[in-house]
Amino acid sequence: MITQAASDLVLSPASPEAKALADLFVVTLIVCAVIFAIVAGLTAWCALKFRHRGQPGEPPQVAGNKKLEISWTLASVVALIFLFVLTVQAMRISDPPSERTPDITVIGHQWWWEARYAGGAVAANEIHIPAKTDVLVKVDSADVIHAFWVPQLGRKMDAIPGHPNRLWIRADQPGEYTGACSVFCGAQHAWMRLLVVAESQEEFAEWSARQTPAAKTPATPEAARGRQVFLARTCVKCHFIRGVDAEVQAGPDLTHFASRQSIGTGVVTNDATHLRLWLADPQQIKPACLMPDFHLSIGEVGDLASYLETLK
Repeated sequence: MITQAASDLVLSPASPEAKALADLFVVTLIVCAVIFAIVAGLTAWCALKFRHRGQPGEPPQVAGNKKLEISWTLASVVALIFLFVLTVQAMRISDPPSERTPDITVIGHQWWWEARYAGGAVAANEIHIPAKTDVLVKVDSADVIHAFWVPQLGRKMDAIPGHPNRLWIRADQPGEYTGACSVFCGAQHAWMRLLVVAESQEEFAEWSARQTPAAKTPATPEAARGRQVFLARTCVKCHFIRGVDAEVQAGPDLTHFASRQSIGTGVVTNDATHLRLWLADPQQIKPACLMPDFHLSIGEVGDLASYLETLK
């Protein structure tokens, strides 16, 4: 399950783009804290020094202090210029030019992520990238406004239907980095998670090569029956499997489903038990998701799960 809090990730950058944003946030927070301390301290000092002491009549009135007014005005201007310069630098680092062809096209759906690679690989909710490499991502949406955000790798970017955007992401070290949709997009917005897996160039090349071939022919009777269940039931109307007579894609591409770590964009791990529970009644696992309960029999659930487990 993908559950790590975004607040922890923002301050743990793993790329130059994310570090520029994190540094800007920390410096801005420090400047604001200093200003708050000065204002709060002066307010407390004035409240104590000029408090009412029980004497009759109005206290002495002080009107204007040019030196003080010029000082705080100049201090404010200097602070704003300082933050402006840092902001421009952070923008330059986190958003460099992006004129070339994108490496990955990420499309937001209610409530899952589709990733299409320039090399032909297709993934869902789990995006693989080569480590120590700048990756250009095209971000789009198939339905409502979403926002692609992997806090440790780069800035967040809105996914607006019909108006694709671009951003750069990079992972300085191999590892797994969690992300999410950061714009409310409906009932299961909270479980529109994603996982970015950064690998060495060799491992990424191997993964890409495994993702491009068509699905293998089932080798066991159970898996063969599961393939027939997939074709005979409503599964084939929503999910695409390369090499199978399934052309419509409303849900995630299942060609290499068994190679993914989770089901339902991070709700549960992709193992035998959770897969069967998901197929039996996905609404119990992820309420309001767009995959309804098709009331499969126990045998159909077992056969279909056996087939999906072969899709690696």
